[in-house]
Amino acid sequence: MFRRWWAALVAPWLLVVLACSSGDAQALRLGYFPNVTHATALVGLEQGLFAKELEAAGQGLAPSSFNAGPAAIEALLSGALDASYIGPNPTLNAHVRSKGAALRVIAGATSGGAFFVVAPSITGAADLRGKTVASPQLGGTQDVALRKWLAEQGLKTDPQGGGDVSIAPQENAQILESFLAGTIVGAWVPEPWATRLVVEGKGKVLVDEGTLWPEGRYVTTHLVVRTELLRDRPAEVEALLRAHVAATGWIAEHPAEAQAAVIAGIERATGKRIAADIVAQAWPHLQFTTDPIPSSLHRSAADAEAVGLLALEGADLDALYDLAPLQRVLAAQGKAAP
Repeated sequence: MFRRWWAALVAPWLLVVLACSSGDAQALRLGYFPNVTHATALVGLEQGLFAKELEAAGQGLAPSSFNAGPAAIEALLSGALDASYIGPNPTLNAHVRSKGAALRVIAGATSGGAFFVVAPSITGAADLRGKTVASPQLGGTQDVALRKWLAEQGLKTDPQGGGDVSIAPQENAQILESFLAGTIVGAWVPEPWATRLVVEGKGKVLVDEGTLWPEGRYVTTHLVVRTELLRDRPAEVEALLRAHVAATGWIAEHPAEAQAAVIAGIERATGKRIAADIVAQAWPHLQFTTDPIPSSLHRSAADAEAVGLLALEGADLDALYDLAPLQRVLAAQGKAAP
């Protein structure tokens, strides 16, 4: 059942990525999402940091944007992508499906920035019974968080949209439209969509996901690569990481310019411009870091298994990480490893 719903969701995105990447086999193919939670990727692209480092390593760059994690993971598993910024739960699915062989997390990118935003009429979990809410994609990081939270409130869900609360996976832009139209009463979404639901949709935050984690720290986005890239093209991996570290530092040093770069990057990927005040309001909800926060991935795995979207079957989650290249890059710059 898991394989069937996964394949149905990712097939259209896979065709797009294959079409975009097949003409430039020598370029490193990098995935990302047009979300504020992927600011490191957006800044790195807009500032030319990835292109600069990869060119120095004798390689080109071919970026592709995605709406949510499962589609990007399928592109990675098929060989249509080499690396991607992505959330923990799709990464976990790929790790289990490939029996630990397909991917490695090589750095963290973002902590925080996900919220459950609801209509003003919803005062608590009990008001959601019989209603429809949304997440960006079935099996994605926010989808798992939503299902786990509902289960803890005594509300049942299932992957087909049944149960006490119906979850309708939709693209982020469609979630906003559905919320404005009243066809859903809430959504668990990453920034900037949470802020847009509040500002444009007149919604309210029912759950700040940060309140559910120790010290409010949990991985929202990390950087993964195919194991073949790590094994066969280590110089490119380190070039990618040098750009990643540079983008992380640039965001910290130039927050206003970083927000402008994120706005430009989202517009480039989607054709739509997001208001600067939306990004400014979303920005404080996020921490941009090279720390992948492995402890939160372990809990995300347990949550996904608890809601029936993952069977760990003894998977070695520690083997998912290879931080040695990051440590080398940081050491060469005189920086401490996370």
